[in-house]
Formats: sequence, C-alpha cells, structure tokens
Amino acid sequence: MGRSDGLLLGFLLAVWGLGFLASPAAGRFVVEKNSLMVTSPSDIRGKHDSAIGNFGIPQYGGSMAGTVVYPKTNNYACEKFSASDLFKPKPGALPNFLLIDRGECLFAKKVWNAQNAGASAVLVVDDKDEPLITMDLPREDDEAAKYIQNITIPSALIDKNFGEKLKKAFHSGEMVNVNLDWREAVPHPDDRVEYELWTNSNDECGPKCNMLMDFIKEFKGAAQLLEKGGYSQFTPHYITWYCPKPFIFSKQCKSQCINHGRYCAPDPEQDFSTGYEGKDVVVENLRQLCVFKVENESKKPWIWWDYVTDFHIRCPMKEKKYNKECADAVIKSLGLDVKKIEKCMGDTNADSENPILKMEQDAQVGKGSRGDVTILPTLIVNNRQYRGKLEKKAVLKAICAGFEETTEPAVCLSDDIQTNECLDNNGGCWQDKAANMTACKDTFRGRVCECPVVDGVQFKGDGYSHCEAIGPGRCRINNGGCWQDTHNGKTFSACQDTGDSKCKCPLGFKGDGIKTCADIDECKEKTACQCPECSCKNTWGSYECTCSGGLLYMREHDTCISKTASEAKATWTALWLILGLLAFAAFGAFIVYKYRLRSYMDSEIRAIMAQYMPLDSQGEVPNHANEEDRA
Repeated sequence: MGRSDGLLLGFLLAVWGLGFLASPAAGRFVVEKNSLMVTSPSDIRGKHDSAIGNFGIPQYGGSMAGTVVYPKTNNYACEKFSASDLFKPKPGALPNFLLIDRGECLFAKKVWNAQNAGASAVLVVDDKDEPLITMDLPREDDEAAKYIQNITIPSALIDKNFGEKLKKAFHSGEMVNVNLDWREAVPHPDDRVEYELWTNSNDECGPKCNMLMDFIKEFKGAAQLLEKGGYSQFTPHYITWYCPKPFIFSKQCKSQCINHGRYCAPDPEQDFSTGYEGKDVVVENLRQLCVFKVENESKKPWIWWDYVTDFHIRCPMKEKKYNKECADAVIKSLGLDVKKIEKCMGDTNADSENPILKMEQDAQVGKGSRGDVTILPTLIVNNRQYRGKLEKKAVLKAICAGFEETTEPAVCLSDDIQTNECLDNNGGCWQDKAANMTACKDTFRGRVCECPVVDGVQFKGDGYSHCEAIGPGRCRINNGGCWQDTHNGKTFSACQDTGDSKCKCPLGFKGDGIKTCADIDECKEKTACQCPECSCKNTWGSYECTCSGGLLYMREHDTCISKTASEAKATWTALWLILGLLAFAAFGAFIVYKYRLRSYMDSEIRAIMAQYMPLDSQGEVPNHANEEDRA
C-alpha cells in the first residue's frame, strides 16, 4: 500500500468517525458512576460521585468499606512502591484505599503499582476542575499489555475539590473512612436482566480480538444457562461504519464495504494487498446476526454462542477458512437452516439498505442513560455500559447485580463468582474448625455471616460470634456443641435433643456441660450407700454398693437385707398372692351363687302364692263356699 493510499485510508477513517458523530442523534459518551460515602470525619461526611474505571474489576452489586491512605512519596503512583505490602491492611483492619494524584502516567499504570503495593482500591484525584471522566484503558502497546489484564482491584476518579478535602483530613491525623458502593451502578427494574455485547467476527485484530473470543468461549456456559432459564435477554451487536459518498467507488471502500458503501469494517490485517478484506468481516458479522435472529424466532437464542465459538475454532483467518463454505458447515453441524439464514442476510451486493445492518447502525447511537457505542468490545447491562475487565467472573458479577437481591438464579450463587472473602480470617464470621462448619458464605455481592444448616439441622445465632444447633437432631452435629466422653464402653453426653437445647451434665457429673463434666464421687460426698452394712465404690458416672455378711443390697431403699430374709419375704409374698387370688375367686363364686339362688327362690314363692291369692295380672277366682251356704 503506497503512501497516498495510506493517507486516503487515514482520511476515510477520520471522515467515517466524523460522519458517525454527525448523525441525527449527536454522539455522546456517558460516564458510569458509583457512590462514594464518607463515614468519618464528620465534617466531610456524606455521599459523593466517583467515575468507575474502565479496567480492573468493579464490585458490581456489592460495596467495599476502607480507610483512605495518601502516600508520603510517589503521589502519582507512576513508579513502583518500595514494598509489596506497604498498603496491605493488618489482620482485622479495614482495607486501604490508596489516594493518588492524576497526571504524569497512564491511569492503569497507577492502579497496577498500587495493587502491587497491597492497596485494595484506588481513588484518583482529578487535577482539573471539570466533570468526571472515565479512566480508560491505555493503548495496546508492549508496556501496557503486561499489566492491563492483571489488574483486579477496583478504581475510581473523584473530582479535585473532594480529593483535596480527603487529603486535608488525612494530613490532619483524622481516620478517613469511606465506602465504595456499586449496588446501584447497574439498575434492576425487574426479575430479568437485559444485556448486549458489541462484538466482531474478525480474529486478526491483535490482543483485543483474542481477549474478546476468549471471553465468548469462557462465558458461553453461563450465558446459555441464564438464557435457557428465562433469567436474561441477550442481544449481540456488531459495529459498522459507512463510506462517505465521494469515496464509494474507491478501492478502499469497495474492499471494506458492502451494499455500495453503506456498511463497512476495517481491513483485518490493515493491508489491502493481502489476506481478507473488511467486507468479508461485514458479511460474517451479518451471518452471525442472522443466526441469532433465526434462532431467536425459534425460541433458542442461545445457539448464537455455539455458532460463534465453533466458527472461531473451525474457520480461522490464519488457516484461510474464514469463508461461506466453512460457515455453512458449522451451521449444518448445529442443525440450523442454511436457507433461512441466507434469506435473512439478503443481497450484500445490492444498492439498497440491509434491514439487519441498518438496525445495528441505529442501535450504535446512545439513547436515554446510555452513551454511543464506538469501541469494541462493549458490554451493556440493563442499558448501562459495563466498566471493567472483560472476563467471565467480572462480567457475571455485573449481570447478576442487575437482579434484585434474593431473586438471583443459581448461576449467580455458584463458586465461579464468589468473592472469596471467607478465605481471609473466615470473613470475620463464626467458625467451628473441629466440625468444619462456618457461618461465612461468599456471594457475588460480598460475604455474609449466616448460621448454616448442616445435615438438616438448623443453627441459630448472630453468625459472627455465636451459632448453635437447635431442635431435633442437634446432638448428631458435633454433639450439639456439648461435652461428651466415653470410658470402658460407657458413653455420657451433656446434649439433649429436647428441652431448651442447653448443655446439661448428666446425672453423676457436674460442670458447665460445654467443655467439662467432671465425675461426681458419690461415695465421698455421702450421697450413696448410707446403710451401716454398706460399702461404697465409685465408678465413672455412677457407684456400686456392696453389703457385708452376705447381705443383699436394695438400691431403691438404700438398705441391706439377708438373702434368707429376702427368700422368705419372696415366699410369703407368693403365698399372700395365692391366698388373695383364692379369696377373690371365692368371693366371685359367692356373688354368682347368691344371684342364682335368689332368682330361683323368687320364682318358687311366686308360684306358691299364685295358688292362694290372685296376682295383679290374674282375674278373680270364684268362691264356691258361699253358694253352698245359700242352699
């Protein structure tokens, strides 16, 4: 490519950018902010805005409390600090937020040096009185590449006036406590998160293309889980530019644009004489958009992730496979309809608008709270532009922050995006190391201290200093936190499944029931074997009494009796029992006899009486004696 061609290309790119910004909706860049709350000292207490840095890992959905530290030297943090743990907090102390000044070197380099010195977050003080701007990524040069991808701490830019107040408070010996809050950085209007990724099918644009494709392959699983569960609505987008009319028929526009200069992309290798052309990238971008559109209509939008990753693996530019034939093979392998996708793509040589790509160009213009999309890659979550590292864990945190608390899907509660705060001093929560139990639980919003449920047994407490098992089954878990011991095959425990769930030493022991239960010597304390003939021997948890002279000990009466007396007593007891049974039987027989005899006598008497006098139920018997007298 000659010098004139290079100038023309540079001019074209500049004109395209101007043409885009001069579109009906004026171009604008929206600064994404988070809240910075000063809790002490009281004279500067209150909420302030800070601009989220476009690198590192902002704690979307969470917050971080810390203490502001201003370095004695190296205030711009453009040089390495003297020690790697200079700003690392002491055990039990709040994290250190390093306050540094803007200027003299790249934002990312400042944060990198602060991270290596042990800082947990960075606050950069602006050197101008101006509205907040976004601290952006540096140019992709050899110096920057070594630390850009390794920055893991969050950073924010604060205005000059506020920064000077923080410095003044620090120099006066005040403890400056602040709280960085990202919980409202991503709005959560409903139970579904809507996000979009502005990407590109080009795989020859250097580190950024590699980073983008690595992210898509790594994030695919989580994205498909969210989409299949109905938790998210994902939309892929592709940036295109248009060629100014005076240059439509130029060599550069013809090689980089389709549809007569309406939709263009830069040459992949930045060399018009070799390799693929910009229009090849635009066509593949269009194909990927149509894969999404066709599968979205079939209620399977997550297939886009499969196609894009498979195409990148199977059809790389380096192997000269970046073409329609390879794309069709990927489409068929996924069971997709090639004809439907081709129909969606339309004629790329036609001198007319392509409805799919026209929508993409319209979508590039910012609306509402969202700014214009001008760089690749760009991630937008619930209409807010994501700031931070493009990697699975960080992006998933940002997406999950779009859900209301307690409504997050399982993928948001997985180990993949835990904050790992429980690894350091157990997050300050309750812990039982012996039973391997903890109240610390990592979430993407930060750690929480909640008493756990272990094997179906609920623990109750504040989660910080105390958790105890309650209810049935509590003694199965570490014996309910109570004392327990075994000697000679006998086990005693201070745990009770019923009652008030307190630990109480069993009978024969005394102590707190938690750490100790000492055996009571009933013999020495004269609480056992008090009969004169008894001798007492203490055993673990109990005692044994023996009687002299062959006597037999009766524990319930604490007395000794002879074996003969015992046997005689047993004989008399049996005899009295037999006599009692015989008496009961005789009494029963007498009752039966008396009842039957009385019934028989009553019936006989009634029969005799009936012969001499009428009963109520009989008629009057005629008297013949009177008749004889009358005669």
